[in-house]
Amino acid sequence: MASQGSRLAVVAALAANSAIAVAKFIAAAITGSAAMLAEAIHSVADSGNQGMLLWGMTVAKRAGGQRHPFGRGKEVYFWSFMVAVMLFVGGAVFSIQHGVNALRHPHAVESFGVSVAVLGGAILFEAIPWTVAAREFNRVRGSRALWRTLRDTKDAALLVVLFEDSAAVGGLSVALAGIVASQITGDPIWDALASILIGLLLAVVAFFLAFEIKGLLIGEAAGRRDRATIRARVLAHANVTGVDRLLTMHMGPEDILVNLDVELVKGLSGKEVHQTIEDVEEAIRIALPAAGNIFVEIDIGS
Repeated sequence: MASQGSRLAVVAALAANSAIAVAKFIAAAITGSAAMLAEAIHSVADSGNQGMLLWGMTVAKRAGGQRHPFGRGKEVYFWSFMVAVMLFVGGAVFSIQHGVNALRHPHAVESFGVSVAVLGGAILFEAIPWTVAAREFNRVRGSRALWRTLRDTKDAALLVVLFEDSAAVGGLSVALAGIVASQITGDPIWDALASILIGLLLAVVAFFLAFEIKGLLIGEAAGRRDRATIRARVLAHANVTGVDRLLTMHMGPEDILVNLDVELVKGLSGKEVHQTIEDVEEAIRIALPAAGNIFVEIDIGS
């Protein structure tokens, strides 16, 4: 299940993007700006994306039942992957296509003041959910390197919101630069080029998110730190002499499946073996609360 911080980041982004989309469409109708229209479509796509993320978070909390014995935590990963697809199809492709059309049929940008006001205000509004997402990401990151955290994180919803908001702020800045350049030079080609550049930016973000989330959908192991913690806690038990095989898989951002082979000292009674298994499972749950399902196989030394 996604953390409360991730949900807050998604809700903040949804509220901001919905309001900004309306303002952009009005501004695009007034100014005729290709970059402004591309940004309006971008905001609509983002709003729909956050709606899908919230739905995935909600469904992921439901009990799995017989059809989903390990729960439905991966719903978050599926809907996050759909967001990446929609970001590419609904954002990148449209923006590039619209920019190319604007290059072929240039149209002067009107109402320069309206464009600047809307884009400037949108940047400020987008900065709010971006700040929420960045703060939550840094909390999860701790002292780890940025790239390592991006690769190791299992919270797909937070990753999507962070990169969507970053792309939104970047896209708005590009749109603003294109409109200003068109105004200064009197050449609408800059506005069209800004639309294409926004599309390329969205495409890069979409491909990165799709690549990262694909691994989570297929099934990724818990991080090295978590695996080391499990092994250390199990080996700390007096009746355990070794851990042969340790298999883990994230069934959701905060739901880890654990399967391990444990070697026990010889001479233990059946009751002692049973108690040791319970102790091992309890030790794992205390050290790693996200461990939802734990399966321990034993090998008693000869």
